[in-house]
Amino acid sequence: MKSNTFIVILIFFIFFVISFLSNILGPIIPDILNSFDLSIGLAGFLPFAFFVSYGVASIPSGVLVEKYHEKRILLLAFSLAFVGALLFAFIPTFAVALLSLFIIGIGMAMLQVVINPLLRVAGGDTNFAFNSVLAQLFFGGASFLSPMLYSYFVINVHSGKTSNFIIEIMNKIVPQSLKWVSLYWVFALVALLMVLIIKMVKFPEVELKEDERIDTGKSFSELLKNKYVLLFFLGIFAYVGTEQGIANWTSKFLQVYHGVDPATLGASIISYFWGLLTIGCFLGLILLKIFDSRWVLIIFTVGAIISLLIGLFGSLQLALIAFPLTGFFASVMWSIIVSLALNSVKNHHGTFSGILCTGIAGGAFVPLIIGGLGEIFGLRLAMLFLLITLGYILSIGIWAKPLVTNATIKSWKELFQ
Repeated sequence: MKSNTFIVILIFFIFFVISFLSNILGPIIPDILNSFDLSIGLAGFLPFAFFVSYGVASIPSGVLVEKYHEKRILLLAFSLAFVGALLFAFIPTFAVALLSLFIIGIGMAMLQVVINPLLRVAGGDTNFAFNSVLAQLFFGGASFLSPMLYSYFVINVHSGKTSNFIIEIMNKIVPQSLKWVSLYWVFALVALLMVLIIKMVKFPEVELKEDERIDTGKSFSELLKNKYVLLFFLGIFAYVGTEQGIANWTSKFLQVYHGVDPATLGASIISYFWGLLTIGCFLGLILLKIFDSRWVLIIFTVGAIISLLIGLFGSLQLALIAFPLTGFFASVMWSIIVSLALNSVKNHHGTFSGILCTGIAGGAFVPLIIGGLGEIFGLRLAMLFLLITLGYILSIGIWAKPLVTNATIKSWKELFQ
């Protein structure tokens, strides 16, 4: 299969944009709390509005892709992101923020369904594994950079210190008390650019493999009768909930308990969290060549639990190291849970993948639960709820019985083969 380099690069950029739009909530939650005078409980509805859309849209998106093909779905997804971002940029209120995040989230869910089969076809079957890892590097890079962009705008918009074309425009269109809203203007512009680019590009014909198809009929009902389908769905739910619970509440935690400025140091810590999560993926690839994936999952989950506890109960200096380290230890969880899941079921992998993607809705519920508990017990004790989700992930390494285990090396020479 011939590789289409331009399409592959475009897909990498789509991964970048998905991450850029999806993972900025954590750094800006403290500003949203202050700007709209919200309680911690109400702030939990922000990630809920975004990630619940994955539960709503993942499986229907798979059906739409088969009917209307990739280009139309890509255009629709970025159009939704553009409308959602522009809506809040013009009307920056809490109610509109919830609607905006839900609309953007639906667009991102649609993109997630489209891009992996498209990457396989555009890059070629033989390059798919390599390109998938490279795509995750782009995904992680955006998560690392977006908090820095947030800091830049909050520090410079309406400051009178920096004067350039972009800041001058933001000074005119962004309310002085809502400097962080400038990010939504950037989101809208990026989404519009993607619509224009995709409109002009000719995409290759994608023939879905049997394992990539989503069937909402017989195969769906068959899978729901398999207990492992539900157990691994809960695994994805627990992982995304853990990831977003840490990413969304760490900056606020550091502000409340250590007096950290969320626009500077708080944003940096979230940036390091995503950066270490990305770096950990590459170490995970090496470890999975050496050890059974279940052991890697157990060891890394224990590391995440220890890091979380140190971050919550240690000094500021320890917290600044421990919270980013939770990202490092979380880095292998998604790929291992998904691979164990797919290797535990003989067929209907496309439909099963759709069910697993629905589990991304865990990113909606866990931060919301933490926010609600934070109202009652305080944020420090509320974040201990993550021990439940991490405990469940740990259990997967114990009870998972895949039909096929990951291949490990017999000698060190095989490591890089």
